[in-house]
Amino acid sequence: MKTIFAIFITATLALNVGCHPKEKKTFNNDMNDNIEQTVKTDTVTFGSGCFWCTEAVFERLKGVKSVVSGYAGGTVPYPDYEEVCTGKTGHAEVSQIIYDPNEISLEELLIVFFRTHDPTTLNRQGADVGTQYRSVIFYQNEKQKKEAEYFKKKINDEKLYSSPIVTEISPLKNFYEAEEYHQDYYNNNPNQGYCAFVIAPKLEKFEKLFKDKLKK
Repeated sequence: MKTIFAIFITATLALNVGCHPKEKKTFNNDMNDNIEQTVKTDTVTFGSGCFWCTEAVFERLKGVKSVVSGYAGGTVPYPDYEEVCTGKTGHAEVSQIIYDPNEISLEELLIVFFRTHDPTTLNRQGADVGTQYRSVIFYQNEKQKKEAEYFKKKINDEKLYSSPIVTEISPLKNFYEAEEYHQDYYNNNPNQGYCAFVIAPKLEKFEKLFKDKLKK
């Protein structure tokens, strides 16, 4: 664990994110539909602000088979984007990450999670305020729960951030896939203003820090 947590010595990559105007685009999903028939995968769900940013980060990691943007943790069934943006549904913008544990561990995913957003601000990422932007890990089994709780405690105990970690750790009770135009948003819309001026610089920093973990 000492080697793992040494990563946190480097500069913070947290980036402010926002609730964005609706822009419908075609979703191009190149994922092999048969992948889960040949690869034993696991799934974890992270909320770390705007799901456009979260998705763009995690889908670049070796061992990650797919990333689906969606909504989780709330009480409104089948919410749409506009409803979630009001902050009244209880849902967070999340990315559901399907990965091969033989290629990338949950530990490594947690490191990326905690290094690519600000886990110390409650219901807020930068200028974006609301429970829909909360820092949250939705676990699907006891192993994920224990590992997430260990990481959170370890980071707090070692004071790797100047403020306490406020990341919520909760069981995944629901997950609703976001509208088609949100899926693979950055790759489909690299020249869109938010993508070019916010996500692209964040990815550049991320790729330098985690260059050994990236897909070719």
